Amino acid sequence: MTNRVELPTGRLSRLGRAVADNPPPGPTRPDFWRSPLRGPWLTSVFGSVLLVGITLVFVTGLLSYAAYNPDLSGNNKTSGAGPLGFYLFDWPTSPSWFYRVSQGVHVTVGIVLVPVLLAKLWSVIPKLFTWPPVRSIAQALERVSLLLLVGGAVFTFVTGIANVQYWYVFPGSFYPLHFYAAWTFIAAFVVHVGLKLPTMIRALRSGSMREVFHTDTAHTRPEPPDEHGLVSPAPTAATISRRGALALVGGGSALLFVVTAGQSFGGVLRRTALLSPRFADPDDGPNGFQVNKTAAELGLSDAAQDPGWQLELRGGPDAEPVTLNRDRLLAMPQHTANLPIACVEGWSTSPQQWTGVRLADLTRMAGVDAPVSVYVESLQESGFGTVRLRGNQVLDPDSLLALRVNGADLSLDHGFPARLIVPNNPGVHNTKWVRRLTFEV
Repeated sequence: MTNRVELPTGRLSRLGRAVADNPPPGPTRPDFWRSPLRGPWLTSVFGSVLLVGITLVFVTGLLSYAAYNPDLSGNNKTSGAGPLGFYLFDWPTSPSWFYRVSQGVHVTVGIVLVPVLLAKLWSVIPKLFTWPPVRSIAQALERVSLLLLVGGAVFTFVTGIANVQYWYVFPGSFYPLHFYAAWTFIAAFVVHVGLKLPTMIRALRSGSMREVFHTDTAHTRPEPPDEHGLVSPAPTAATISRRGALALVGGGSALLFVVTAGQSFGGVLRRTALLSPRFADPDDGPNGFQVNKTAAELGLSDAAQDPGWQLELRGGPDAEPVTLNRDRLLAMPQHTANLPIACVEGWSTSPQQWTGVRLADLTRMAGVDAPVSVYVESLQESGFGTVRLRGNQVLDPDSLLALRVNGADLSLDHGFPARLIVPNNPGVHNTKWVRRLTFEV
C-alpha cells in the first residue's frame, strides 16, 4: 500500500497563488516588457485598421473563390468546402473588369496590411506570455481563440504572399490550405472583435490622434495602467514617439503599396511593382504582355504547332462531333473584344484587343442553343488544363475563342492555335491551347 500525503485545501490555494505571483524569469514577468509605447490606445489604432482591412481582404477573397465557379464539376480545387460555399452564385461576365479590380484589391491590401499586423502583434505580445498560462476554463478558451487568431493570421498571410511570389513550399495544395486557414482565422477574428470591440472603442476615445501627432519623443509618456496588462509597470524612456511608430508602420505599408499595386494597374506603373514576378513585359510587340506559364515550361511547343491541330466541338447526345481546323475558324465571322487577363496572384494586364469566333456561334454549330455549361479541354493535361464555364459566360457576346491578339496571330505562349477569353474571368480559366469544347445541356 502506498502512503499518500494529502495537503489541506487552504494550503493548495496558497500554493496556487504563490505560483501565480512568482512567474519564472523572462517574458512571463510584466516588467520584462519595458516599452513606454504599449497600451490600449496604440493597440486599438492598429486594431481598427486591421478591422477594416481584413474585412475587405476576406470579402474579396470570397469573391475570388466564387469566380472559379467551384460548384461546377471539376472546378473545385478545395474538396469538401461544403457549407463554407453557402454564398456561391452564378459568376457574372459584367462588368468585365470586376475580377481584375477585386483580386487586385485582395492581394494589394493583404500585402499592405503586413506592417500593421506585425505592429499589432508587437503591441500585444505580453499577453501571449501571461502567467500562469491557464487560470480558469474561460481563460483557457480565450487563449485557444488567440492561438487560432494569431496562428491563422500568420498562416493565411504567409501562404497568400508565397502564392503571389510563386513560392510553393506548402505541405500540400495552396487552395485548400489557404481556404481553410482563412475560414479558421476569420472565425477567431469575429469572436475576438465581438469580445474586444467595446474595449477598443473606449481606448480610442481615451486618446487624441491630434495630441499624439504633436508629441515628440522627449515628451512621450506611457499610457495610464490598464486592466489588460499592456502598459509596462517598469517602462524605460521612449526612444521613438507614438507618432514616429505610426509613421514607421504607415510608411512601411505605403512602400509595400508602391512596389505591389502597379501589377494590377498596369501601364507604366507596372515597372514599380518590384515585388511582383510579372512586373516587366516579356518583350515588345502585339504579344508582348505577361503570361503565367509558357508553352516550353509545359512541354507544349510541338503539340501547339502541330499543323494537324483541330478543334473538336461536342453538343447534345444526338449531335455528331464537329471538327474545325484553324483556317476554317479564321474563315468564320470574327469579333473583337478589349479584355484584360487577371490572375489570382493579383497581377493583370491592360485590356488587350482579342479577335476570334464567339463561343455562342460555336455553341450553335455544335447543335446546342442554350448550354448550361461548357467543358473546356486543353492540350495542357495537368493543372488547369480542363475547366467548366457557366452558360452565361458561353453566351456573352464578348466571350471568344481567340485566334489573334492586338492584330497579330497568338504567340505560342498566349495560347496558339486558339484560346478562350471571357469577360470577368480568372486568367487561369481563360484556357490556352484549346482542343475540345463540350457544350452541356
